[in-house]
Amino acid sequence: MTATIRHTNETVTLRVEGMSCASCVGRVERALKAVPGVAAASVNLAAERADVQLSAPVDRALLVKAVEDTGYDVPAITVELAVEGMSCASCVGRVEHALKAVPGVSEAVVNLATERATVRGTADEATLIRAVENVGYDAKATDQDAGSRAETETKKAAEAATLKRDVLIATVLTLPVFGLEMGSHVFDWVHMAVMETIGMRNSWLIQFALTVLVLAGPGRRFYLKGVPALLKGAPDMNSLVAVGTAAAFGYSVVATFAPGLLPPETMNVYYEAAAVIVTLILLGRFLEAKAKGRTSEAIKRLVGLQARTAQVRRDGKSVEMDVSDVVLGDIVEVRPGERVPVDGEVIEGQSYIDESMITGEPVPVGKGAGATVVGGTINQTGAFAFRATAVGADTMLAQIIRMVEEAQGGKLPIQALVDRVTMWFVPAVMALAAVTFAVWFLFGPDPALTFGLVNAVAVLIIACPCAMGLATPTSIMVGTGRGAEMGVLFRKGEALQLLKEARVVALDKTGTLTEGKPRLTDLEVVDGFERSDVLARIAAVEDKSEHPIARAIVAAAEAEGLALPPVSGFDSVTGLGVAADAGGVRVQIGADRYMQRLGYDTAQFADTAARLADEGKSPLYAAIDGRLAAIVAVADPIKATTPAAIAALHDLGLKVAMITGDNARTAAAIARQLGIDEVVSEVMPDGKVAAVKALKAQYGRLAFVGDGINDAPALAEADIGLAIGTGTDVAIEAADVVLMSGSLTGVPNAIALSKATIGNIRQNLFWAFAYNTALIPIAAGALWPAFGILLSPVLAAAAMAMSSVFVLGNALRLRRFTPPMRHEGRSERTAAEPRLAPAE
Repeated sequence: MTATIRHTNETVTLRVEGMSCASCVGRVERALKAVPGVAAASVNLAAERADVQLSAPVDRALLVKAVEDTGYDVPAITVELAVEGMSCASCVGRVEHALKAVPGVSEAVVNLATERATVRGTADEATLIRAVENVGYDAKATDQDAGSRAETETKKAAEAATLKRDVLIATVLTLPVFGLEMGSHVFDWVHMAVMETIGMRNSWLIQFALTVLVLAGPGRRFYLKGVPALLKGAPDMNSLVAVGTAAAFGYSVVATFAPGLLPPETMNVYYEAAAVIVTLILLGRFLEAKAKGRTSEAIKRLVGLQARTAQVRRDGKSVEMDVSDVVLGDIVEVRPGERVPVDGEVIEGQSYIDESMITGEPVPVGKGAGATVVGGTINQTGAFAFRATAVGADTMLAQIIRMVEEAQGGKLPIQALVDRVTMWFVPAVMALAAVTFAVWFLFGPDPALTFGLVNAVAVLIIACPCAMGLATPTSIMVGTGRGAEMGVLFRKGEALQLLKEARVVALDKTGTLTEGKPRLTDLEVVDGFERSDVLARIAAVEDKSEHPIARAIVAAAEAEGLALPPVSGFDSVTGLGVAADAGGVRVQIGADRYMQRLGYDTAQFADTAARLADEGKSPLYAAIDGRLAAIVAVADPIKATTPAAIAALHDLGLKVAMITGDNARTAAAIARQLGIDEVVSEVMPDGKVAAVKALKAQYGRLAFVGDGINDAPALAEADIGLAIGTGTDVAIEAADVVLMSGSLTGVPNAIALSKATIGNIRQNLFWAFAYNTALIPIAAGALWPAFGILLSPVLAAAAMAMSSVFVLGNALRLRRFTPPMRHEGRSERTAAEPRLAPAE
């Protein structure tokens, strides 16, 4: 297939990277104009874009090659297509194969559950859509905005309503057919009643008429899609149903209207098989549609969190407007009980905000001037105003929705085997059905023709690979959605599988294990000194320094409401300490080395210093007016949730390692306190990658958890990177999983969810493959020689329909997944559900 642009006078736009000056622009323009069929080319250096006007049909790949031959790049783009008409795993394989055959496509992933295709490369949308249409399916480009989602939901609801109507019509028409035919076989009184009233021939004519209505009405969809696919040599599930029901119906028509063409002993009709098969499969599809709707409920709830309107100050007035009309820099007012419409920074007022929909933490967070607020969170009792800093698709909630959707559309490594099998599954089934018919016709007992027909139809119907195609994507959809409810965002679907395989979890210390905000933890004074006076003088001196430890001491003094004396003669001794006059008294602060240089004996604090070291704290000393006055400890406190999170990781059978820049003694003390198995200490920021590599070599697959800019390389190097959501954007972008709360509780929760989801997928795949492996031979008649048992096509249709419903039902069990870590004594589910209530 070629990516030919069909229309003349069309303008094609290409992204061009690598241009740095006007001469680059000229070279690219000349190269494009040299392509036959190009009328004009205009290249914009600032926008890095080439607009090409055509005078004749041109292969897009030629335009890309022309640019690349001049030494510049046409970057790959990602196109999202909504694909309609797919019904089974073999459809997925054909659409993927068609898309990958388009020149310029580097990757194509098709998801049966979401009915989406994600294509990466340089091919344009129109060419990709034609490629899908050429293999018998409908496609259109789609955007992940609210309007597109609403349109998709409306369309799915309409499809479900149509299926429901068709199921009811087919059931009403099929019940008389089933009663006349099967009732006559099962109950003698029904047979006698039919024979004494309308007679056998009239019974067949009634069945014929009703079955025609079933096949031409509700069942028409199978023929409209299945027959063209069969003629193209790419049969799908619809083809199996079409051939199977047509065979049963056609044989019955011959028996009804041209009985002389059949041997007398084969004079039977199978109208009920054709009608019941269509009805049962339609019922299965309707149940599938309902279940598929429930798999995406997490996305619907997240979308429901978005506010619809905002109160914005314009021209000195407060105006209510649609949230889509809010622009950057707008001043937005929020009243008690309202949802915050967009992201921003508070400029006036104060309140408490329920941020559980983002972090999973149930305790409202205080907000005042300078604090950031997130769109979708719920204001409590206060009123405030904020300046919009992110709107539309740039808000955190919009990014969360996009992350979840991208993860749901992903394909796990475990799916590769399924794709290879299902690509050839339907043609193999049709061949097997033909062999079944031939064997029964040639070697079976009388009536051999009837036996051959019934068993071949049973094979065709029972082997539809719907369950195979739904086994993986439905579990991914429900699993990633449940993760979003818990504040665990899988940025990539494959992270679900890789996280389960982790053997060791490596943790950054600052901001991950700890709060990332040092504070004064200990202050012990010598007799003759008053604690508040000592703290005030120390803080006054440290106020001249920007060191984090100094800021922590100053913050402690301010929290106690102490007045700081004036300072003069400030002096900093690099690596040792600081000194100054505070309130007319000389104050010297520093480590034990500094005190020893100044001639002070710190032995009186030996016991306290040892205790602080054992607690992972580094002591400082203060001398006032020529005397040793106090020992001080500033530490970055361990988060309250950290010990329980590490215990939960151990319960999951994982090793836990800590990577830190702290000295070995302090790091070892923290490790003992938390029960950490492995410590890599005194690591400079650029040494974290080497530490991650060493741990991977020692233990196997590794998950790294971090939050800072300097964690980004380690997050990327790890097999699975988990970023604390309160950290930096750089760290989040480098991660595979984002933990929206600031605590480690998300790590064991994410790993446990990964294990549960992959276990669910394996159950689904086992059922799907075991079902086909076991029942195809039975449908072919394998039990007949030994037990005299044959599988009716009607039972085959019921089993096939129920197999897909079983897989979907099993996947939906993940919605009830209970994480190992709970928030503040409340179950995580109890804490999570309120934040998923629809917006009012």
